[in-house]
Amino acid sequence: MSLLVNKHKPWIETSYHGVITENTDIVLLDPPLVALDKDAPVPYAGEICAFKIHGVEAPFEAVVLNGTSGEGQLRARGLVDCELQKEYTFIIQAHDCGAGPGGTGGKKSHKAVVHIQVNDVNEFSPVFREGQYHAAVTEGKIYDSILQVEATDLDCSPQYSQICNYQITTGNTPFAIDRNGNIRNTEKLSFDKQRQYEVLVTAFDCGQKRSSESVAVHIDVKPVCKPGWQGWNKRVDYEPGTGSKQLFPKMHLETCGGPLSSVRTTVELQTSHIGKGCDRETYSEKSLQKLCGASSGSTDLLPGPSTSTNWTASLLTDSGRDSDLIFRFDGRQAAKIPDQVVPQNLTDQFTIATWMKHGPSPGVRAEKETLLCNSDKTEMNRHHYSLYVHNCRLVFLLRRDFTQVDTFRPAEFHWKLEQICDKEWHYYVINVEFPVVTLYVDGVTYDPYLVTDDWPIHPSQIDVQLTVGACWQGGEVTKPRFTQYFRGSLSGLTIRPGKIESQKVISCLQACKEGLDINSLESLSKGIKFHFNPAQSILVMEGEDLENMNAALRKVSYINSRQFPTPGIRRLHISTSVQCFGEDTCVSISDIDAVVMVLQPSEPRITMTGADRLTRPAADLSGPTGLALFQDLHIISTVTKGDATSQERRGEGFVIHNLDYCDMLVLGEELRPELESLQLKRSALLGKHLDATNSTSGMSIYGVDSMSNYEQVIRQVRYYNWHPAQIPDRKFRLTCSELNGRYTSNEFTLEVSVLHKSEAGEHINHMVVPPQYMQVVHHPAMIHNMYPTHSSGVPSAATVVIVICIAALVGVVVLGIYRIHLTHQQEGRSSDTSKEGELDWDDSALTITVNPMEVKGTAEERGERLGSEETNCCSFVSEVFSYSCFIEDFRCSTVWGLLCCILRFIMLQWVTGLDCRQAYTTELCCCNTLRMLFGIVLLK
Repeated sequence: MSLLVNKHKPWIETSYHGVITENTDIVLLDPPLVALDKDAPVPYAGEICAFKIHGVEAPFEAVVLNGTSGEGQLRARGLVDCELQKEYTFIIQAHDCGAGPGGTGGKKSHKAVVHIQVNDVNEFSPVFREGQYHAAVTEGKIYDSILQVEATDLDCSPQYSQICNYQITTGNTPFAIDRNGNIRNTEKLSFDKQRQYEVLVTAFDCGQKRSSESVAVHIDVKPVCKPGWQGWNKRVDYEPGTGSKQLFPKMHLETCGGPLSSVRTTVELQTSHIGKGCDRETYSEKSLQKLCGASSGSTDLLPGPSTSTNWTASLLTDSGRDSDLIFRFDGRQAAKIPDQVVPQNLTDQFTIATWMKHGPSPGVRAEKETLLCNSDKTEMNRHHYSLYVHNCRLVFLLRRDFTQVDTFRPAEFHWKLEQICDKEWHYYVINVEFPVVTLYVDGVTYDPYLVTDDWPIHPSQIDVQLTVGACWQGGEVTKPRFTQYFRGSLSGLTIRPGKIESQKVISCLQACKEGLDINSLESLSKGIKFHFNPAQSILVMEGEDLENMNAALRKVSYINSRQFPTPGIRRLHISTSVQCFGEDTCVSISDIDAVVMVLQPSEPRITMTGADRLTRPAADLSGPTGLALFQDLHIISTVTKGDATSQERRGEGFVIHNLDYCDMLVLGEELRPELESLQLKRSALLGKHLDATNSTSGMSIYGVDSMSNYEQVIRQVRYYNWHPAQIPDRKFRLTCSELNGRYTSNEFTLEVSVLHKSEAGEHINHMVVPPQYMQVVHHPAMIHNMYPTHSSGVPSAATVVIVICIAALVGVVVLGIYRIHLTHQQEGRSSDTSKEGELDWDDSALTITVNPMEVKGTAEERGERLGSEETNCCSFVSEVFSYSCFIEDFRCSTVWGLLCCILRFIMLQWVTGLDCRQAYTTELCCCNTLRMLFGIVLLK
């Protein structure tokens, strides 16, 4: 029965479309969810009991709202997120209630498809893809788009996920942005006006939701691209003593994007204005030669002007060149070399060397310009050898005489070089190994391009004259004169006979102390080729890769190894050529100029200290060892107070460096070789780079060496004076130099005084005699009354006096010897008293002076006093009978003492012809002995 009641299945639509908004649970279906059953109104059979969804993954459920009408509703079981899933599709069926209350025998409708779309909610703000944006523009251009900014939105719908607008929030900027995020400039930009801009940009989605944060956009303005070097400084400061310093640490080459095949760069250090072309050691020529190990025996033809080298005094010197001794010749100056200076033994081997700076002379190109010339002094004008410039060619003339083989021989050697007329300093060395002559210019060898032969010169007795700066024309002219004047500058012109100079020494003599260098040479790319010139003033670098080339150039540095370099500028010139593929030159790179500024070095102050006065007995000066003048000399060098920075940098005020000469000059009258001299043993110079010259005006010690070595040598200089009575006092002045006089020491003056025996006696007596007996003063009028006149000859009464004195003295001597013999026999040799008396007698004979009115004491004491008094008598008698003798206090008290001195004076001065002072000094001992014997005999 029940089966007949539920005859029909429920009916629903075949498909449904629904919409649900995210974050809600009700689905709006089209058409609505309604199930119909033809069994209605039969209970149960005509009612709808359920809607079932097939597909468990669908997050929805269907509920029956009214079983009788069949209405239902579709709901979400949870929150639906559009960003996770925008659409859903599933199957739904309707079920009736069956035949009875238990739902048994129920029927199902056909299956219907349900499509549900999730509606979006604008819950997300736009976000920019980059944290910040960068762009670069070239000045003077208007861009349609400089760069594009882009923002995104996480919403799922096109309405809320799409960005509909961008906006620049920074005001007053020359930029605009469109809805797609393209930024353009609204006016032409200027690099000089502003080099960088920063603007803030925000974004809006199509729901007009704004981005939570704005983004910063940086726009750099670049100048119009010009190929060339960038990132370099026009000035680089160099502090002395800091080693090498990079010149271009941030430099790079801009080629504006052109494809390159190779880059070649030349860096040139221009130092022609510094001394002889660069910062060289400015020691004297002799010091430099010794420092470089040159052979001895060279003759300096252009030394500094002095009393002994006065032939250069009239020449023009180029001052202000860091103590470089440079002579400038303007076509009117020349110098004759004294005959005693000219090397006389030029053989088949010799060397001529000089520094020369020369340029072309307009209008006089056909005239020879002579550096060095050896020609006939009189009668003829033959040139024996000469060195001259002719039409920017260097020519060396060497004419041998007939003492050699009488054959046609090489005589003129010609070199044609750019250096001769480039107005720059170059070092020229001519090595002669006849018949081969080799020229070195800045250490590089050049063979002559032309050698001309000639006959030897006929022998003659005519003297020759060596000149510098011109050639002497002494014969076949009405008046001897100079010809073929030189126009240029010379320095260090030397001749070394008998031996040629080695290339090692030549390189040392001309070496620069400053130049270009490359830091971290091993880190250079293998693709970089580089080359230095010998002076390291020019560096050429070449490579194919631009970045490697930039890296290599950043390693180029400047170095100056001098301890006290010449301050001032050093110019830098950089030239570059760029090649592209298939083209010779595709990019033109402008040359650049910069300077290296060498700062003022810490100048040393050389100070000499020691005893400034020496008083020594005459025996010390005339003895075999002489007198050491500067035995306690100390030489120190300190930094000047004005350079505290360098002083702190060194950590102390003392500077260790070398000296190059010390001059010890005699002040006043020059030394008299027959009476005195300065001497230095050659052994004192062994193991040192020092040498010495000696003359009557003093001694010079020269060579580049340490201050301690100079101290050791100067302390061994000894002064000898074989006749101190004639030259009792001397003054010496000592000065030392660094860098050929650039830094000089204080003038240290030493005074030497001779301590005579009589002076020594009085000096000691003042220490032991009571003050009341120290002085006996006689008025000068009393002396003149006693001896009113001087006599140049022997007075007539002198003969009588001589005879009487001789007889009396002979008797006194015989009697004295006899009395002494008896005294010794009685007292014995072992008596301590006798020994003490003998010792006292020996000393007092020369050193003790007493008051002649004092007669107390023993006989020996009275004899000693008498002898000392007679010494003063002797001095007075010498004054009376001579115009040149010195006078002491008149203390003569006995006629015997007076007779003794008269006899000694007459015999020595008028008979032997000795000077009074010599006579007094030579015979003082003998005279004192006679007076002593007389005193003992008379008083004992």
